[in-house]
Amino acid sequence: MCRMSAFAATALAALLALQAAPAEAGWFGRKDKPAEGSVDAKAKPSSQNAAPAVPAAPARATPQERAAVERMDPLARAAFWAREFDRDPTDAEAGVSLARALRSMGRNDEAAATAQQVATLAPANAEAQLELARAHIARGQGFYAIAPAEAAAALSPKDWRAVSLLAIGYEQAQRPDEALAAHRRALALAPANPAPMTNLAMFLAASGQTAEAEQLLRRAAALPGADMKVRQNLALVLGLQGRFDEAEKLARQDLPPELVANNMAYLRAVAGGGPAAGANRSWDAMRAQ
Repeated sequence: MCRMSAFAATALAALLALQAAPAEAGWFGRKDKPAEGSVDAKAKPSSQNAAPAVPAAPARATPQERAAVERMDPLARAAFWAREFDRDPTDAEAGVSLARALRSMGRNDEAAATAQQVATLAPANAEAQLELARAHIARGQGFYAIAPAEAAAALSPKDWRAVSLLAIGYEQAQRPDEALAAHRRALALAPANPAPMTNLAMFLAASGQTAEAEQLLRRAAALPGADMKVRQNLALVLGLQGRFDEAEKLARQDLPPELVANNMAYLRAVAGGGPAAGANRSWDAMRAQ
């Protein structure tokens, strides 16, 4: 979620056959042969005309199977959830999970289409609205993320994720005042969470307010749950202030030497007003090189 816009996420189906009705039996199992020509004798169906076996619908994966698949790689997750969603297009969990897996593979248009399908069928599903907003943001189409993010925020007023996604949607739609207000509101909802704190910091850094961004990032890095993204964003902000030694030392905690060298060269070019200074790049994009 952290990014800088200015500098630039069968079970084997049991086949159940319908069984033919058992032969009629008399009391206590006594089989009575109907009189020849009687109604019962005429109505008795021939075994040759019995209904054929009909396979049952594929069984839905168990909760244990669904939990286990989340430990797999994105391609395996996408295949699993695609099967589940094909079995039941009203299965919101499967649809949201499929959209998330597609987004993790970079197939953002497909992720948005899948999330839109779920959100259309289940508009009161907050997770579907959140995933739709994420997919649009991943596509770089934050304007279209605003409506689902607002819907998710209305469904879950205390969920900082919806407000933070709304802020990023505003950023991509070039509505900075609304973005800043939403970022601050997300942080107010989760003041001890490093994610909304980092998002606000990177928005401020992109606006040139690197000193305040640094303070927020240092606070975020000290919180439980802070990951390498927080530290690397802090390294970026330090580098943008010309504090290259500090930035490089921090970057080396998480990145291999060749990537650190590339990133530091970029930061020095930005600080010196070189060709990279006008490039629309983000720290996440730099790490992905």
